[in-house]
Amino acid sequence: MRFRAKIVDIGCLNHFTRVISTIAKLAKTCTLRLTVEKLYFILSDKVANGGVSMWCELNQGNVFDEYQMEGVAVESNEIYLELTPENLSRALKAAQNAKAVKIKLTNKQCPCLTVVMELPSLSSSSRIVTHDIPVGVIPRKLWNDFKEPTVPDFDVIEANQNGEMNLKIETDLVSVTTHFKELGNPPWESEDGSQGSARDRDSESMAEARIDIKRLLQLLAGQQVNPTKALCNIVSKRIVHFILLHEDVSLQYFIPALA
Repeated sequence: MRFRAKIVDIGCLNHFTRVISTIAKLAKTCTLRLTVEKLYFILSDKVANGGVSMWCELNQGNVFDEYQMEGVAVESNEIYLELTPENLSRALKAAQNAKAVKIKLTNKQCPCLTVVMELPSLSSSSRIVTHDIPVGVIPRKLWNDFKEPTVPDFDVIEANQNGEMNLKIETDLVSVTTHFKELGNPPWESEDGSQGSARDRDSESMAEARIDIKRLLQLLAGQQVNPTKALCNIVSKRIVHFILLHEDVSLQYFIPALA
């Protein structure tokens, strides 16, 4: 089981840092899944039990200049690690002026993601700074717990099929509603490739879910991926599902509805 990667391009480094900073604001711990083609950051709290879920994936070729990965076995060429994203975020923020950043899986009394930064100096030689980030290796028998979350057929994509969405904030003293109109309503296909049941509902009928405002603010204030497109799917009275898209990055976030 081996992993090492290298970032030289400063734009790619800044982009990766923003993604990790966003994840750090959404999850105290998460699972990092490494494959030959992609990296996944996963938070799999059970939405049915009131937890939130997150699924973020990146194409490694759009981030790293060099990338080598050997999984736990030939037939299971993947690696699953448990980590604290805030630790990785701190290391990457310290590397913003680096000539190059290497990230590799090491064993230093415990498994670690080791971040090695080549920083400029006043002398002819560069300064080398190393951060060892403890991680946990997740055994293969638990990998099925970290599959991409499935979304039931939702009633609408963006509040109703006429492109209208209402955001209402309620307290004991005041109720404020913001109305959005002329929103996009892209088609959605279920896992079997068919159109979801939302196509059969009244286009003016509103689906709604009451959610914890703190969890919504956590997503809105924490995201730094600067999405070019954002989708909001509502499973009435069950789940609000957000998707943020920016070039190679896809970030999904699930907030359960309050009773």
